[in-house]
Amino acid sequence: MRKNAVKEKLRSGQAVVGVFCNLPSPAAVEMLGIMGYDFAIIDAEHGPMDVEACEHMCRAADAADIVPVVRVAVNLPQNLLRYLDAGALGIQVPMVNSREEAERVVAATKYPPQGRRGLAGTRASGYGAGMGLPDYVRVANEETLVVVQVETREALANVEQIATVDLVDVVFLGPTDLSSALGYPGQATHPEVLAAVERAGKTILEAGKAVGTLAHDLEAYRHWRGLGFQYLCTGLVNFIANAGRAHLRATREWERTI
Repeated sequence: MRKNAVKEKLRSGQAVVGVFCNLPSPAAVEMLGIMGYDFAIIDAEHGPMDVEACEHMCRAADAADIVPVVRVAVNLPQNLLRYLDAGALGIQVPMVNSREEAERVVAATKYPPQGRRGLAGTRASGYGAGMGLPDYVRVANEETLVVVQVETREALANVEQIATVDLVDVVFLGPTDLSSALGYPGQATHPEVLAAVERAGKTILEAGKAVGTLAHDLEAYRHWRGLGFQYLCTGLVNFIANAGRAHLRATREWERTI
């Protein structure tokens, strides 16, 4: 298991920039790594990826030296285990609404004595042919990134308790689901949604944890960095849609001039 450069940067107070990838494409992850992004969030919540697809995408991440973080769909130990065994260097869990739910994420992610993750000779541990399992357990507990998402009214009310759970590295504030929870579905930049994210972010920072959210453009990135957020990302489909629309619009406009 390799060193987690994202955890290292976060510990030193640096920002990390990543991309949600909800297309089942190792090539896309590899390209993001070649471009220089810090991490790719392989989205097994809103994407069609199964564990095997995620394993191939983790291989691509290793080849391109980008940190693979898998966003799972369900906060169950057996579910998290399979993606971690496939080689994820981080796990990101949606809809974490309480301290107890955050503690379950940690317990499923860390090996004893820090948690209750089951141990086997899988891809993550080098199939038992790499470092010995005792060394692997130590390294995995040190290097695996734990990210929990706050994206409901209940989670906002409990954000301080969630942020104080030991071994949670990042609390990610999901503006899209928060916009629905707050009565403004699809309006992730509505003033009330932004204000809720800012208030929650301040609480998380005061608890000593890194804060994450979406930053699709430089204006948003500057805003959240100015408030101390460190774990910021955009989306691959956002890239494709924006670039595709711009290219098509330019060609259509040129055609009308001839």
